[in-house]
Amino acid sequence: MQHPQDIPPPENPTLQLLLDTIRERRPTADLTMVQLAYEFADAAHSGQIRKSGVPYIIHPLCTAITLAQMNLDPVVVVAGLLHDVPEDTAVTIEELEKNFGKEVAHLVAGVTKLGKIKYRGIERYIENLRKMFVAMAEDIRVIIIKFADRLHNLNTLEHLPPKKQYRVALETLEIYAPIANRLGMGEMKGQLEDLSFKYVYPKEYAWVRGLVEERSEQKEAYINEVSQKLEAELAKQNIPVVSVSGRLKRLYSLYEKLLRHDKDIEKIHDLVALRVIVKNAADCYTALGVIHNIWRPMPGRFKDYIAQPKPNGYQSLHTTVFAEQGKIVEFQIRDEEQNMNAEFGIAAHWVYDETGSKATKQIKWVRELAAAGDAMTRLKDLENLKIDIFENRIFVFTPKGDVIDLPENATPVDFAFAVHTQIGNQCAGARVNDRIVSLDQPLKSGDVIDIIVDKSKKGPSADWIKFVKTTHAKTCIKQYSKTSLANWLKRALPTRGK
Repeated sequence: MQHPQDIPPPENPTLQLLLDTIRERRPTADLTMVQLAYEFADAAHSGQIRKSGVPYIIHPLCTAITLAQMNLDPVVVVAGLLHDVPEDTAVTIEELEKNFGKEVAHLVAGVTKLGKIKYRGIERYIENLRKMFVAMAEDIRVIIIKFADRLHNLNTLEHLPPKKQYRVALETLEIYAPIANRLGMGEMKGQLEDLSFKYVYPKEYAWVRGLVEERSEQKEAYINEVSQKLEAELAKQNIPVVSVSGRLKRLYSLYEKLLRHDKDIEKIHDLVALRVIVKNAADCYTALGVIHNIWRPMPGRFKDYIAQPKPNGYQSLHTTVFAEQGKIVEFQIRDEEQNMNAEFGIAAHWVYDETGSKATKQIKWVRELAAAGDAMTRLKDLENLKIDIFENRIFVFTPKGDVIDLPENATPVDFAFAVHTQIGNQCAGARVNDRIVSLDQPLKSGDVIDIIVDKSKKGPSADWIKFVKTTHAKTCIKQYSKTSLANWLKRALPTRGK
């Protein structure tokens, strides 16, 4: 059984380990530049020691190894090796460009800029986010390097003073982990959260860890029994299996779920999930049929994220069954590519060609947020900002099949304003899946929404402010209410001098 929250950095990070990691994933990669970058960084950081007492080069080396494990292009790995050189040594960005080219220098410059963002609590939160989104919109690889850098810093956080430990960990929970989630980088998000958890909420961390350890030993033999039974059945059906493994729920994710379930661990059915990796999407559905044939599925617990991926690109089949001895077990079924995407998100989608690197349309929302920089700076309501950017997302459809990405529990009014401000202003009713619903009904992923428009309406109802979720809808409603009040006052109050 894997304990993902305990993944440490390499015990003995060496250049050879880095080269072997790249070679394993990219057998034809030219590693000359990686070797040169390591030697250059080693010389630049010569004599510098980390708080832990190890030579400074260990930090960029561990950062680069993480990037190589994510199967990123050697150019990104080189930038990872060099990411602290301009900030911590006398070497300039111009010198890096001369030695390693424009692309590497551009990536390092982006990471250096992000390094200047200092987290100082709520008052700086929004401005820091805006800078991050601008950097990400320019080149998403910058934030991926920053994640790898942060991961190693968290792994060595014990060597810093308690106040700084808390600040770095809180910043990670508030900013880095949610961004990783929105980019679909599940593995990175989970590691960032779990490593930060014990520094931000030490008592809660100890409590949750105790709950997990108490149960994981009992569950291990049981999960092995279930796994073996499933593998034997899949083999009988000639379904090629890549792996079947038990995964403990991550600690911080479990903590958040416990808070939603009265802190009762017995209400958590996915403390251990069995992950089934097969060769292709068709085999996912066949494997699902086999699981439901062996064990009775739990009603209302099946989710098809393959046919309808999450907004961050996550694809998998989830089902919960009453397995051996009637115990409840969750299964996640996906193919190799879907598993890679679930763990590495946008990093797994990266395309590289002679014209440079380019990402998928997944980062459309990043570009939109970067473009809305001034609006973000003016926005003082932190909770609204968090809802817009970091809450769990749902995806719903227009009648023509266009996808609209909204925060969880968004309403038909939020949908109307997301489609077009005018549609929001003139919204008079809504059909969800061909049924008339109230305008405050929470939407669910996969819903098809048709807004009923009244063209004689001048603007939205002031009462909608009580239930809408998105900042855009709230802003439009408030703006119209203010304008309406101002116009009413103009008409109601006599003009001076008349």
